[in-house]
Amino acid sequence: MTEETAPRAAARRVGIADVAARAGVSLGTASKALNGRGRLREETRARVRAAAEELGFAPSNVARSLLTGRTFTVGVITTDSYGRFGIPVMRGAEDSLAAGEMIAFLCDSRDDPIREQHHLRKLLERRVDGIIVAGRRTDVRRPLGDDLPVPVVYAFAPSGGAHDCSVVSDERGAGRLAVRHLAKTGRRRIAHITGPHSHASARERATGMSEALAAHGLELVGEPFFGNWTEAWGRFAAAQMLRAHPDVDGVFCGNDVVARGVTDGLREAGISLPMQIGVVGVDNWGLVAEAARPPLTTVDLGLEEIGRRSAELLLDAINGRPAPGVHVVPAHLVVRES
Repeated sequence: MTEETAPRAAARRVGIADVAARAGVSLGTASKALNGRGRLREETRARVRAAAEELGFAPSNVARSLLTGRTFTVGVITTDSYGRFGIPVMRGAEDSLAAGEMIAFLCDSRDDPIREQHHLRKLLERRVDGIIVAGRRTDVRRPLGDDLPVPVVYAFAPSGGAHDCSVVSDERGAGRLAVRHLAKTGRRRIAHITGPHSHASARERATGMSEALAAHGLELVGEPFFGNWTEAWGRFAAAQMLRAHPDVDGVFCGNDVVARGVTDGLREAGISLPMQIGVVGVDNWGLVAEAARPPLTTVDLGLEEIGRRSAELLLDAINGRPAPGVHVVPAHLVVRES
């Protein structure tokens, strides 16, 4: 066998012992410096980290777990099979988790309590460091469990547990922003078409709307049209509204899907938008809002920010800094042509 055909020996993986030797410290000191533990002088930590960088040292996950007692994994249980709310929340959470060098296991409970408890057991068996529970509605939900061994943060759907940590959207604020915009653009005869009264989001957005109307010295035209979160309901309600109140000049819709149905219904009735009637929705769901005719002015609930904040609070709790209570992420208006 010639020198050219001889197999090359695999490069040996750089270990923490190599880092300790390069930095001129003990193995224990090197370990503490790289994991941010122990009471060391800052110059010692800096020397060890510089040695690790020079050698290209990358600690294995197994070694890190043994040293820290953590797995650097987080469970995410979602009830949103459709993904309308769960995906943006998850995308935001992943931003913060990646910054914390964490990875997530995603579990879909399909709004089934039995399936949810199954996922909880499996995540705890995997020794995750914490869990995010992402809901698809803003109604208060039951806690995942009592005396769980890891911290839990509830995203979008708040927990009813008095000592739990939840991150939610500002539903009332969304209603206030929408009506404030309608009023500022000269609308004085404002109606409301929204989803089911049984949904907390529909009730809270309607309350915010009433607060904004009162602040501008206005009253709602007629009663709110509570129905379904569908375009069909929006079209039907728009026709009913025009028959009962033909002088309406602004409509606040409980979400973008309803708003798209309303704009279709108004346009079919010969109404010019936004010259005769202005329409504002809620959600800023690009797939719907941007495709509407005209494109919808809407309120963005900050779903990705809810995910980012939930992950940040979970990381804080994992590190011994829990922040129980309800944390509200503000909404913001996105102005388009409607």
